[in-house]
Amino acid sequence: MSMLTPPGMGGKYRITGDVYPRMRRPHRRRRIVLGATAAVLVLGAAGWGTLQLVDVFSGGDEKTTTAAGRQADCKAAPKPTPSPQAAGAPLPKPAQITVNVYNATPRSGLAKTTADELKKRGFLIGKVGNAPAEYDKKVPGSGMLLGSPGATKGTFSVVGTQLKGATTKVDARTTADVDLIIGTAFKTLDPKATADAALVALNKPKPVPGRC
Repeated sequence: MSMLTPPGMGGKYRITGDVYPRMRRPHRRRRIVLGATAAVLVLGAAGWGTLQLVDVFSGGDEKTTTAAGRQADCKAAPKPTPSPQAAGAPLPKPAQITVNVYNATPRSGLAKTTADELKKRGFLIGKVGNAPAEYDKKVPGSGMLLGSPGATKGTFSVVGTQLKGATTKVDARTTADVDLIIGTAFKTLDPKATADAALVALNKPKPVPGRC
């Protein structure tokens, strides 16, 4: 029996031989891994701080200033578009426009009743009657405005507030009067309140969308 065998134990518990078991120190791998992780975190934090300092001293504030400037410009961008009146070309008033009313439909009496209503709304009335053969029963929409090229600078727009959907066309005349040719789809002029609102809106500047 070996001296290493405790008293009273034998058999399979008996220790034989003269070689002592080697005692190893606890494994330190876990400590090494934890230490390496902490070192990586410290280095990462130091690197991030360095980048922030570099950005500050290299003009990083320019991005903030630029962004703020763009936002300020965006708010100030919508500027009203000058109306013809503000641009030095005032829109004519209804009392300055002479309208000739012609009926191009098979229905009788439309030219006179339409002319009377336009007169009540402040327009000057010129000729009233049936449309010339060139346009008689050949205007499919609600109506057509016919005038000189100069009428496109405002006269067409003002008369057009009275009849939504009316088309426009220029001819060779040199006078300032405008023809309102009533088309086959015509029912009546737009309600006066609607026409007045359209006329007011026509004289107001329109905002330009900002670029954001």
